[in-house]
Amino acid sequence: MNLNSTDSSSRLRAALDAGTTPDSADTATVHELIARCAVEPDFFVRDMLTWALTRHPASLTVPPLLTELRSPTPQARSQALHTLSKLGERSAYPHITDELLSDADDEVARTAWRTAVSIVPRQDEQHLATRLSRQLGRGPRELRRSLSRAYLQLGEAGRPALDATDRTGNTNSASRAHAAATLILLEDPDYGFDAAEYAVTHPE
Repeated sequence: MNLNSTDSSSRLRAALDAGTTPDSADTATVHELIARCAVEPDFFVRDMLTWALTRHPASLTVPPLLTELRSPTPQARSQALHTLSKLGERSAYPHITDELLSDADDEVARTAWRTAVSIVPRQDEQHLATRLSRQLGRGPRELRRSLSRAYLQLGEAGRPALDATDRTGNTNSASRAHAAATLILLEDPDYGFDAAEYAVTHPE
Protein backbone atom coordinates (compact mmCIF):
# COMPACT_ATOMS: atom_id res chain seq x y z
CA MET A 1 0.00 0.00 0.00
CA ASN A 2 1.51 3.30 -1.12
CA LEU A 3 -0.51 6.09 0.43
CA ASN A 4 2.45 8.46 0.16
CA SER A 5 2.78 8.36 -3.61
CA THR A 6 3.09 11.73 -5.33
CA ASP A 7 0.38 10.57 -7.74
CA SER A 8 -3.15 11.04 -6.41
CA SER A 9 -4.50 8.19 -8.57
CA SER A 10 -2.03 5.81 -6.94
CA ARG A 11 -3.06 6.99 -3.48
CA LEU A 12 -6.72 6.55 -4.43
CA ARG A 13 -6.04 2.98 -5.56
CA ALA A 14 -4.11 2.22 -2.37
CA ALA A 15 -7.01 3.44 -0.22
CA LEU A 16 -9.47 1.44 -2.34
CA ASP A 17 -7.37 -1.71 -1.93
CA ALA A 18 -7.16 -1.19 1.83
CA GLY A 19 -10.93 -1.06 2.07
CA THR A 20 -11.67 -3.81 -0.43
CA THR A 21 -9.75 -6.47 1.47
CA PRO A 22 -9.74 -5.35 5.11
CA ASP A 23 -7.97 -7.44 7.71
CA SER A 24 -9.86 -7.58 11.00
CA ALA A 25 -6.57 -7.63 12.93
CA ASP A 26 -4.53 -5.19 10.84
CA THR A 27 -4.01 -2.28 13.20
CA ALA A 28 -1.02 -1.04 11.20
CA THR A 29 -3.15 -0.38 8.11
CA VAL A 30 -5.79 1.40 10.19
CA HIS A 31 -3.19 3.69 11.73
CA GLU A 32 -1.65 4.35 8.31
CA LEU A 33 -5.05 5.28 6.86
CA ILE A 34 -5.78 7.63 9.76
CA ALA A 35 -2.36 9.24 9.54
CA ARG A 36 -2.87 9.87 5.82
CA CYS A 37 -6.25 11.49 6.48
CA ALA A 38 -4.48 14.24 8.39
CA VAL A 39 -2.34 15.32 5.44
CA GLU A 40 -4.09 14.15 2.26
CA PRO A 41 -4.73 17.18 -0.01
CA ASP A 42 -7.08 15.48 -2.50
CA PHE A 43 -10.78 15.42 -1.56
CA PHE A 44 -11.52 12.20 -3.44
CA VAL A 45 -8.61 10.39 -1.83
CA ARG A 46 -9.73 11.60 1.61
CA ASP A 47 -13.21 10.29 0.88
CA MET A 48 -11.77 6.91 -0.10
CA LEU A 49 -9.63 6.84 3.06
CA THR A 50 -12.75 7.35 5.13
CA TRP A 51 -14.53 4.59 3.23
CA ALA A 52 -11.61 2.24 3.80
CA LEU A 53 -11.71 2.95 7.53
CA THR A 54 -15.43 2.19 7.69
CA ARG A 55 -14.65 -1.25 6.25
CA HIS A 56 -12.50 -2.14 9.25
CA PRO A 57 -13.89 -3.19 12.65
CA ALA A 58 -14.92 -0.30 14.88
CA SER A 59 -12.86 -1.85 17.67
CA LEU A 60 -9.76 -1.04 15.59
CA THR A 61 -10.76 2.32 14.15
CA VAL A 62 -12.64 4.18 16.89
CA PRO A 63 -9.89 4.43 19.57
CA PRO A 64 -7.27 6.03 17.26
CA LEU A 65 -9.94 8.26 15.70
CA LEU A 66 -10.85 9.57 19.15
CA THR A 67 -7.17 10.29 19.74
CA GLU A 68 -7.09 12.30 16.50
CA LEU A 69 -9.80 14.61 17.87
CA ARG A 70 -7.09 16.09 20.08
CA SER A 71 -4.58 16.52 17.25
CA PRO A 72 -3.04 19.98 16.76
CA THR A 73 -3.66 19.54 13.01
CA PRO A 74 -7.10 20.87 11.96
CA GLN A 75 -7.49 18.44 9.06
CA ALA A 76 -6.76 15.52 11.37
CA ARG A 77 -9.57 16.66 13.68
CA SER A 78 -12.07 17.29 10.90
CA GLN A 79 -11.37 14.01 9.11
CA ALA A 80 -11.61 12.02 12.33
CA LEU A 81 -14.96 13.65 13.05
CA HIS A 82 -16.13 12.95 9.51
CA THR A 83 -15.13 9.30 9.75
CA LEU A 84 -16.87 8.90 13.11
CA SER A 85 -20.05 10.30 11.57
CA LYS A 86 -19.81 7.77 8.73
CA LEU A 87 -19.36 5.00 11.28
CA GLY A 88 -22.42 6.25 13.17
CA GLU A 89 -20.46 5.57 16.33
CA ARG A 90 -22.69 6.88 19.15
CA SER A 91 -20.10 6.01 21.78
CA ALA A 92 -18.02 8.85 20.33
CA TYR A 93 -20.55 11.52 21.26
CA PRO A 94 -19.06 12.33 24.72
CA HIS A 95 -15.76 13.03 22.97
CA ILE A 96 -17.23 15.84 20.86
CA THR A 97 -16.28 18.54 23.32
CA ASP A 98 -17.26 22.19 23.47
CA GLU A 99 -13.74 22.91 22.26
CA LEU A 100 -14.47 21.02 19.03
CA LEU A 101 -17.90 22.62 18.60
CA SER A 102 -16.26 26.05 18.92
CA ASP A 103 -13.01 25.17 17.13
CA ALA A 104 -11.22 28.18 15.67
CA ASP A 105 -10.99 26.33 12.36
CA ASP A 106 -14.35 26.70 10.62
CA GLU A 107 -14.15 23.34 8.87
CA VAL A 108 -13.46 21.52 12.12
CA ALA A 109 -16.35 23.29 13.85
CA ARG A 110 -18.71 22.63 10.93
CA THR A 111 -17.79 18.93 10.91
CA ALA A 112 -18.17 18.73 14.68
CA TRP A 113 -21.70 20.15 14.42
CA ARG A 114 -22.68 17.72 11.69
CA THR A 115 -21.16 14.75 13.50
CA ALA A 116 -22.65 15.64 16.87
CA VAL A 117 -26.22 15.87 15.60
CA SER A 118 -25.83 12.58 13.72
CA ILE A 119 -24.75 10.53 16.75
CA VAL A 120 -26.23 12.35 19.76
CA PRO A 121 -28.40 10.14 21.99
CA ARG A 122 -32.03 11.27 22.00
CA GLN A 123 -31.93 12.21 25.68
CA ASP A 124 -29.05 14.61 25.01
CA GLU A 125 -30.49 16.41 21.99
CA GLN A 126 -31.77 19.50 23.83
CA HIS A 127 -28.51 19.89 25.71
CA LEU A 128 -26.59 19.67 22.45
CA ALA A 129 -28.86 22.35 20.98
CA THR A 130 -27.93 24.61 23.90
CA ARG A 131 -24.24 23.94 23.35
CA LEU A 132 -24.61 24.73 19.65
CA SER A 133 -26.46 27.97 20.39
CA ARG A 134 -23.15 29.55 21.43
CA GLN A 135 -22.13 29.34 17.75
CA LEU A 136 -25.20 31.09 16.35
CA GLY A 137 -24.25 34.08 14.21
CA ARG A 138 -20.73 32.81 13.68
CA GLY A 139 -18.89 33.36 10.42
CA PRO A 140 -19.91 33.74 6.79
CA ARG A 141 -23.12 32.56 5.11
CA GLU A 142 -22.00 28.99 4.41
CA LEU A 143 -20.98 28.44 8.01
CA ARG A 144 -24.24 29.87 9.34
CA ARG A 145 -26.20 27.71 6.93
CA SER A 146 -24.32 24.62 8.12
CA LEU A 147 -25.32 25.32 11.72
CA SER A 148 -28.93 25.88 10.68
CA ARG A 149 -28.87 22.50 8.95
CA ALA A 150 -27.60 20.92 12.15
CA TYR A 151 -30.56 22.43 14.01
CA LEU A 152 -32.95 21.14 11.37
CA GLN A 153 -31.57 17.66 11.94
CA LEU A 154 -32.24 18.05 15.67
CA GLY A 155 -35.79 19.13 14.85
CA GLU A 156 -38.03 20.18 17.70
CA ALA A 157 -35.33 19.36 20.23
CA GLY A 158 -33.50 22.44 18.99
CA ARG A 159 -36.41 24.85 19.36
CA PRO A 160 -35.96 25.80 23.07
CA ALA A 161 -32.35 26.89 22.54
CA LEU A 162 -33.29 28.85 19.40
CA ASP A 163 -36.21 30.51 21.19
CA ALA A 164 -33.98 31.47 24.10
CA THR A 165 -31.41 33.07 21.80
CA ASP A 166 -34.10 34.85 19.80
CA ARG A 167 -35.60 36.31 23.00
CA THR A 168 -32.42 37.34 24.79
CA GLY A 169 -30.14 38.49 21.99
CA ASN A 170 -29.64 42.16 21.25
CA THR A 171 -31.93 43.58 18.58
CA ASN A 172 -29.19 43.70 15.96
CA SER A 173 -27.08 40.80 17.17
CA ALA A 174 -25.93 38.24 14.65
CA SER A 175 -26.80 35.40 17.01
CA ARG A 176 -30.38 36.54 17.42
CA ALA A 177 -30.85 37.01 13.68
CA HIS A 178 -29.41 33.57 13.01
CA ALA A 179 -31.66 31.98 15.63
CA ALA A 180 -34.73 33.72 14.20
CA ALA A 181 -33.88 32.61 10.66
CA THR A 182 -33.36 29.04 11.82
CA LEU A 183 -36.73 29.08 13.58
CA ILE A 184 -38.32 30.04 10.26
CA LEU A 185 -36.62 27.06 8.63
CA LEU A 186 -37.75 24.81 11.45
CA GLU A 187 -41.32 25.73 10.58
CA ASP A 188 -40.75 25.43 6.83
CA PRO A 189 -37.49 23.76 5.70
CA ASP A 190 -38.32 24.61 2.08
CA TYR A 191 -38.28 28.34 2.82
CA GLY A 192 -34.57 28.55 2.06
CA PHE A 193 -31.76 29.87 4.23
CA ASP A 194 -31.17 33.08 2.28
CA ALA A 195 -34.87 33.90 2.26
CA ALA A 196 -35.12 33.23 6.00
CA GLU A 197 -32.18 35.50 6.79
CA TYR A 198 -33.61 38.22 4.55
CA ALA A 199 -37.02 37.96 6.25
CA VAL A 200 -35.37 38.48 9.62
CA THR A 201 -33.09 41.35 8.60
CA HIS A 202 -35.67 43.13 6.39
CA PRO A 203 -38.99 42.85 8.23
CA GLU A 204 -41.92 44.45 6.41
